Amino acid sequence: MAGAIQHPTSHHRPNLPTLTVNNAEPKHRIKASNHSAVVKHAAQAYSHLESSVSKSTAAHIPAPADTVISDGRAADGQAGRWVDRHTNKNANTRINCNHTSAKPAEHQQVLEKHRQHSGKSDKVSKEQLSVKKPSRDLKKHHNLSEDPSEAKKNPGSLDRRKALFKPEAAIKRDDSGWCLSFTEQDFPDSDHRRIRISPDLRPLPWLSEDDIQKMVLLAGGEVVSKARVPAHGQVLQVALDRPAHEQQPSQKMDSAYRGPGHRHPEIHSERCQQGRCSLIKRTDDWFEVFAFHLDRVLGLNRSLPTVLRTFHSEILPYRFIRGTPRPVVWWDPDIQHLADRDNDQNSVPLRWVQYQKLLQVHCGSEADLESAPCVGVHHSEWGRLALFDFLLQVSDRLDRYCCGFTPDPTELCVENLLHTKCGNTKDLLLVHILVRKADPSRLVFIDNAGRPQQSTDNLNFRLVEGIDEFPERAVSVLQSGCLESLLLRSLYTDREFWDSQGGAGGLRPLIHMVEHRGKILLQHIRDKKLQLKRDL
Repeated sequence: MAGAIQHPTSHHRPNLPTLTVNNAEPKHRIKASNHSAVVKHAAQAYSHLESSVSKSTAAHIPAPADTVISDGRAADGQAGRWVDRHTNKNANTRINCNHTSAKPAEHQQVLEKHRQHSGKSDKVSKEQLSVKKPSRDLKKHHNLSEDPSEAKKNPGSLDRRKALFKPEAAIKRDDSGWCLSFTEQDFPDSDHRRIRISPDLRPLPWLSEDDIQKMVLLAGGEVVSKARVPAHGQVLQVALDRPAHEQQPSQKMDSAYRGPGHRHPEIHSERCQQGRCSLIKRTDDWFEVFAFHLDRVLGLNRSLPTVLRTFHSEILPYRFIRGTPRPVVWWDPDIQHLADRDNDQNSVPLRWVQYQKLLQVHCGSEADLESAPCVGVHHSEWGRLALFDFLLQVSDRLDRYCCGFTPDPTELCVENLLHTKCGNTKDLLLVHILVRKADPSRLVFIDNAGRPQQSTDNLNFRLVEGIDEFPERAVSVLQSGCLESLLLRSLYTDREFWDSQGGAGGLRPLIHMVEHRGKILLQHIRDKKLQLKRDL
C-alpha cells in the first residue's frame, strides 16, 4: 500500500566464524554532549574508514579485468556508496563453505526444519532451489569452493579469494565511529527537531539529500487536502505543504487569502502528481518506519521515505488526530499500476510458477527483459527483495497465501481462506510487485510492515526460494557486526519514532531480532553456496 496507490479523488548473538569480525581491541565510545558532536564524529570516522579500507583492499584484493557487475543504477551509490568502499571488489563471489568451524546449533535447527519442509515436494525444490553454475571465466576468479589440488598448486590464491567475502576483516571497529556500542547518553533528548539532522553537517551517508527533504516534509508538513483510498478504509492519502512559518511571504499571503485547507489553487490529485502527498497508515504499521531505515542502511534503496508522526489538523478525521502516532509514507506519483482495479497493487501480473521460472533464466543478463517468462525486472532485483523480506518477514508480496510458515489463525491469509490454496501452486499470485514508469527494471518496495514478532522456528524460507544471488553490499553490512550501530544512528533522526520505542534501550531488542535473522540468512547463503552480486 505505502506510497503506491494512484487515484484522482536476545541479545545473544551466535558467532559465524567465516563471516563475522572478532576484534579483541577495546571499543571506543563517543561521548557527545549534543547531537551535532555525535553526527560530526560519525562523518569524520567513516571518512577515515573509507580511506583506510580502500587502501587495504587495494593492496590485498586485485580486481580482475573481466569482473562482471550488475546493472545497478547510479542512484544506488548516493545513499549506499559508503559501504561499497569496503565491500568485495569482485562480482559474483561465493561465500566460503569450506570452513572447519561448527555451525551455530540454533541456526542449523532452523535450516534443517526448512529442508524438511522443502522435502514435501522434492522435485520442485531441486528445480527451484538449484544454483545456476557460473561461467568458466567466472569460476576462474570467484569460486571459493576451489578444488584442493588447485589450492596446493597455488596456495596463495585460495587465501586471497577467501578474503573477498570477508571485506570487514580489514575494518577495526575502533576506526569506525559509527560501528560502536552506544548508550542512551550518546543520543541526547535535548534535540527536539522532528528530523534530527543538522543542515550544516554532512548527513548520514546512507540517507540521500532527497530522503532527508522528504522526511522533513512528512514529519512537519501541514495537511492541506485529503482523499480516501478505494478499498483501503484504514489508509488516508493527504497532501502536505511546508508549515506557514517556513514559507515565503508570497505563499503566506496566498494562504491568508484562501483560508485553512485552501492554500493552493491546485486540486488534490495535482498536488500528488507534484510529489507532495503521503499515505497515513494504520498505527499497527509502525514497523514500516524501521523497514525504511533498514533498507537504507543495507544499501538496497528500494523503499519509500517513511516517518512516524502525530497529526493535529482540522482537515483530518478524529481517529487520525487522537494522539496515537502513525507511519506516514511518501506517495510516489511515478509508480506504475495495472489498469485492472482488482489487481492495481501490481505493476505486472505475476504468478508463483512464472516467478520461479524467471529466476532460473536470469532476466536482463542471460535473457531479454521483455521475453517470457521475464516481466521487465532485472534478475538482481529479486535477490534484494528476498533479503529484505526475509529480514522483516514480509509475506504479503512473495507469499501472500502464507504457504512458507505456519500462520496464526488471526492472519488475513487464514481468515480469507487464502492459506487453503497452497496445495495448488499454479493458482498462487504475487502482490505488491511494483516498478516506476521511469525505471521499470527496478522494483519499489511498499507495505513493508512485516512481522517483528515472528519466532525463529517459524521463519518463512519460501521468501528466498529460487534465489541464487544476493546483493553483496547488504550481505557485507550483515557480516560486519555493525548493523545495530548503523540502525540506532539512523533511527535517532526520527524523533517521534525514537521516543515511541523507548530510545536506544527499547530499539535494541528489535534490532537484535533482525540481526539474528540475518545470521540465519547468511548460513543459508553458505549452505547453498549462493553468489553475491556487486552493484555499480
